[in-house]
Amino acid sequence: MAKHTILVTGGAGFIGSHLCLRLFDEGCHVICLDNYFTGRRENFGDRYQELILSGHFEFVRHDVIDPIVLEIDRIFHLACPASPVHYQYNPVKTIKTNVLGTYHMLGLAKRVKARILLASTSEVYGDPQVHPQPETYWGHVNPIGVRSCYDEGKRVAETLMMDYHRQHNLAVRIARIFNTYGPNMAVNDGRVMSNFICQALRDEAITVYGNGEQTRSFCYVSDLVDGLMRLMDSDTTEPVNLGNDREVSMLDLVKGIETTLGRPLKTVPRPLPPDDPARRRPDLTRARTLLGYEPQVPLEEGLRRTVSYFQQVLSGPR
Repeated sequence: MAKHTILVTGGAGFIGSHLCLRLFDEGCHVICLDNYFTGRRENFGDRYQELILSGHFEFVRHDVIDPIVLEIDRIFHLACPASPVHYQYNPVKTIKTNVLGTYHMLGLAKRVKARILLASTSEVYGDPQVHPQPETYWGHVNPIGVRSCYDEGKRVAETLMMDYHRQHNLAVRIARIFNTYGPNMAVNDGRVMSNFICQALRDEAITVYGNGEQTRSFCYVSDLVDGLMRLMDSDTTEPVNLGNDREVSMLDLVKGIETTLGRPLKTVPRPLPPDDPARRRPDLTRARTLLGYEPQVPLEEGLRRTVSYFQQVLSGPR
């Protein structure tokens, strides 16, 4: 991807910031676009000054629900709050971000003939009745539930991507991203990984919803970024699952954090939230076959790095 000018929407967010740095390090000119609802310039840490002084990195404060005119070669479209706490805060704005934001980015891509990658989500599968979930599965989604602004918003975004591809021959890529974790997650992210770790570090009881037997598959952020890079460089317009296919129950995750911290943790049960999926694990056959994708960071190592990050954040100035 060297020499390309690349736009990353949501570029100051958790995944976006890691992707921006990877692209910059590979010699790209990077335009990081973000409205800073959940994104933060602090996610670039001690590299912020280097990026600014390089002449090959631009920060643009902009909301994708409004059009923008830029000259770029490729677009990684990541803009949208991804945790229930954030996307349910303003559900109408969330669905506008997914639908209007994707529409505007596709219009931009069409104008400059850019390749565009959509960061879709495993949430398009809803509470799946097929396990693990292959890309051919159409999902089991509640269209009027509290999560619909995100779930259905991403499904419409995928529809827009494919219609622009069929109608305008636009080069599109669709990544269905499964649970991702690592440094730069927000303390108030609201997802299970950050919740559990921050509660543990504050010596609070871990909030476990339901019986704790529901499962997720956790992908370390560097593995996810590698998958996004591979997908962008590929020739496939089909949706591709990206994540880690090691399935972990919530109680197993608590045990993993206990092992990382070297001490036992208390748990407190809570009722399951509405429409919370019981099981979630990607079928990675397509990613392995088409992209040569293989997650490299085991959960134990990823937990160690993520706990270390949150220890620094929670001990620093608030």
